[in-house]
Amino acid sequence: MPFLELRELTKRFDETLAVDALSLSIEDGEFLVFVGPSGCGKTTTLRMIAGLETITSGDLLIEGRRVNDVHPKDRDIAMVFQNYALYPHMTVYENMSFGLRLRKVPGHVIDEKVRAAAKILGIDGLLDRKPRALSGGQRQRVAMGRAIVREPKVFLFDEPLSNLDAKMRVQMRVELKILQKRLATTTVYVTHDQVEAMTLASRIAVMNNGRLQQLGTPAEVYERPANRFVAQFIGSPSMNFIDAVYQDGRIGNDHVSIEHTLPVADNSPVVVGSRPQQVGIVRESGPGTLNARVEVIENLGSERFGYCKTALGTLVVQLQDARIKEGDDVRLSFDPASCHFFDQSGTRIGGES
Repeated sequence: MPFLELRELTKRFDETLAVDALSLSIEDGEFLVFVGPSGCGKTTTLRMIAGLETITSGDLLIEGRRVNDVHPKDRDIAMVFQNYALYPHMTVYENMSFGLRLRKVPGHVIDEKVRAAAKILGIDGLLDRKPRALSGGQRQRVAMGRAIVREPKVFLFDEPLSNLDAKMRVQMRVELKILQKRLATTTVYVTHDQVEAMTLASRIAVMNNGRLQQLGTPAEVYERPANRFVAQFIGSPSMNFIDAVYQDGRIGNDHVSIEHTLPVADNSPVVVGSRPQQVGIVRESGPGTLNARVEVIENLGSERFGYCKTALGTLVVQLQDARIKEGDDVRLSFDPASCHFFDQSGTRIGGES
């Protein structure tokens, strides 16, 4: 039996459909990440799980029990918000213990839980400070500590790292992943950052316009995106797309042709997708090559990406040859084994790519 189950979960705000019949199951101890652009319904879904948003239709089950009408405080769920929501007049210790004190937990038990959580999070030396004396990362740890001491059945995280600088976000991602594995608590996490999702998740739920686009492991959604939206959203830099037509075992247009058999009728429009890391650069021209000029090079240290002007628009390619510079003419090569193919509706075509 799934630990947390969403059955046709739907949310409407007047005439606006925010979440459209969302169904999925989350296993005990799993780290599930909802990812998608702003307005896709991921935070609304999280708030319905927490009980902070009423459910228009559908069912929400925790350990097989329907909890649609159960009060948030009785769902045994702890939520960490983007803005931390710490009480500014309370110390770290008081912030972390506040929920336990409201529940009339004995003082010695509170003290034991708070100090244990603070040690796990590396903030045991900050218990006497108030939030204004803490950095952003420290405040986030306090907010997480307040959730941990409750020992809930489910952790909910609503974009908790978005207010941190880039270096701190990387550090907190690692710490959060280690912490979740140590506690083995079912975790549902919301983010618009696909790198965050790929790093943290045991499975990813990609959403757009209130609908689930794909549910799978990070490897599955990266290597076999269900549709063009997932292919474009997951991966950095984004996947390249080329409009083409399928004819007699070839996919192509006036400028490039790829030999590959697809389960579609001849003359069918096809969109070819190729990640920058999978586009090759070759010396000789051929059916699967495309002339290009490197206009801009993005140097990320360990990786270099070239933004190349072609007859089909700008395509991005990872540059393996350090000698390639801006202004150089190159030939791009597309290996059909690493390409992805989509129909006009954006749905993935056929079997293995």
